[in-house]
Amino acid sequence: MNNRLLSFFLTPLLVAGCQAQSQPLPKSERLDPEKVAAIAERIDSQYPKLSSALRSQMLNTVVRSLDEMVFIEGGEFEMGDFGAPCDFDQTNMGTWPYGYEPDELCPITPKFHDDYLHQVRLSNYYLASYQTRLGDFDLFRTSQGLPLFDAEYRDRKDLAGEFDPNKPAPPKEWQEAKDYCLWLGQLSGYPVDLPTEAQWEYAARNRGQYVQFPTDTGSLDYGRNIPRDEDTDIHPVGQFAPNPLGLYDMAGNATDWVNDWYDPDYYRDSPVDNPQGPETGTQKIHRGSNFSEQNWQSANTVRRWADNPVLNGYFFGNGFRCAIQSDKAL
Repeated sequence: MNNRLLSFFLTPLLVAGCQAQSQPLPKSERLDPEKVAAIAERIDSQYPKLSSALRSQMLNTVVRSLDEMVFIEGGEFEMGDFGAPCDFDQTNMGTWPYGYEPDELCPITPKFHDDYLHQVRLSNYYLASYQTRLGDFDLFRTSQGLPLFDAEYRDRKDLAGEFDPNKPAPPKEWQEAKDYCLWLGQLSGYPVDLPTEAQWEYAARNRGQYVQFPTDTGSLDYGRNIPRDEDTDIHPVGQFAPNPLGLYDMAGNATDWVNDWYDPDYYRDSPVDNPQGPETGTQKIHRGSNFSEQNWQSANTVRRWADNPVLNGYFFGNGFRCAIQSDKAL
């Protein structure tokens, strides 16, 4: 092939490459420009048939998601129901064990198979400060060629607020939540997945402290650090004060799917180091609470809520957040 003919075939490719590289890259609070450029190249190579607008939206979503990750320094803690006063005041909890001997305390949850205290030691990890937004979940489905969930209801004026892109994404299946986190990992180049149950509780308890509620104070200040019980709708993410680690909505708005299978006796058999949950099961675990529950009863840091991994619909109040399963800095 002569040089002129070779130039004829290569010129469009070179122009396309230059155009892709000339697109302005989003600025990151955490990633250097080279890492952002690498993510952009990865998206372009994996999704060449998507429009440039969609690829740009994906890039911005990935970069923002990484920027919003909170570094959680690992450590050892006593996982499970550590007890509370039998007549506790949820608005003014004080400091555990609240002037009592630990064996004088009542269970925080009388059921849910969380009463077996056991030592857990976790490595460092990252956890998303916000639950995955509905708009980001929509983008994920679009990138996979899937229709938007409940598309038939989205044009109804009376339901317009229900599909606010900043509300927590409500996956119908646990696998959808996991697939979203894996997708984020595939595009970012980091080992992103759902958090384990132990990671969720450790973070909710401000690195394993004996904290009953996952708020900034460990108590419930209705309307400021948790939704009011009379709220009848789900809120956009991040509307209430975060816990001391900077994690929003760990209870009271939407629950979080975690990675673990459920076994009522797992706490008795759990390994100390980085427990991953049972190898198999029939149910997965939610953590936290949702807007339809009474917060003083359900918004604690220890409750384990087993549920079928495939629900009957996309129910608001079921959410998830992703974790980076690595102790290395971004």
